[in-house]
Amino acid sequence: MDPHEVILYPLMGEKATMLREKENKLSFIVSKNSTKKDIKEAIESLYNVKVIKVNTMITIEGKKKAHVRLDPKDSAEEVASHFGVL
Repeated sequence: MDPHEVILYPLMGEKATMLREKENKLSFIVSKNSTKKDIKEAIESLYNVKVIKVNTMITIEGKKKAHVRLDPKDSAEEVASHFGVL
């Protein structure tokens, strides 16, 4: 699966900001038919970081949200600044 088809857009809300600062996690809305493995591979190839864990959930609106924990040597703040969240 193409990484640009898997990752639809990053989230910039208050909870996403707290996760980014405290737990080194990035939050995205992803394609509904993408797997955790697809999400991990897409993030690693798009942003050149190492992903430790991926958590997914379906929101009330029916969208699929993914919280991606990065390796401690990679900064979620720095990655977020590359795609314009900060």
